[in-house]
Amino acid sequence: MPVLVFASSKGGAGKTTAAIVLTCELARQGKDKAIDIALIDADPNQHSAAWANKPGKPKNVKLFGNVTSENILETIEEAQSQAAFVIVDLEGVASTAVIGAMSRADLVIVPCQASQNDAREAIKTIKTIKYSCKVSGRNIAYSVLFTRLSAAIITKTAKALANDFSEADIDLFKCSLIDREAFKSIFSYGGSVYDLEETSKREGASIEKAADNARLFAAEVKQKLKANLDR
Repeated sequence: MPVLVFASSKGGAGKTTAAIVLTCELARQGKDKAIDIALIDADPNQHSAAWANKPGKPKNVKLFGNVTSENILETIEEAQSQAAFVIVDLEGVASTAVIGAMSRADLVIVPCQASQNDAREAIKTIKTIKYSCKVSGRNIAYSVLFTRLSAAIITKTAKALANDFSEADIDLFKCSLIDREAFKSIFSYGGSVYDLEETSKREGASIEKAADNARLFAAEVKQKLKANLDR
């Protein structure tokens, strides 16, 4: 089963938010098809696990929390045997657990805010991915995902960074994860953006747009997986 790894060498890049948004959307799509999604939290901060332990977690999401370098490979194998998609939220350092998880990935997603500092950290993460390629002896697909972008405008910095990644032959998601209050709210209330109308009426204006963003993100993830498998 496909293993999707979220990796960033720094905190605050939107890694866990992106992982949870994708987990919720894949779970929504698989709900009526008896498709399970595995969520592995290998970040010591355990923010993904904290979300999963709140009320509202989709029933077809299986949480594997408190995963460390000692058990991450075994946990990924176990998760693959139980779910159609395995999503791994890694810690923000180039640790043994990170390298090990990357070695099993079908796609590594590198979240990056539209800033020069985040772009430099994304490059560090890509270097770790390439090192994992050498260690594992296999090609590992990866792509940079812009996160926390403004819904109103695309900044000059974002355009310049996109051009820089393109010139460096670094794959970049066409879609971005927009900075929406609905994505932040699920960490407070639990569940997905589809559940927010019941718990926070004032978020109603952004729920539909956040849901559209999640669907576009999941669709592009699936496209990238298919393209990598075809290759």
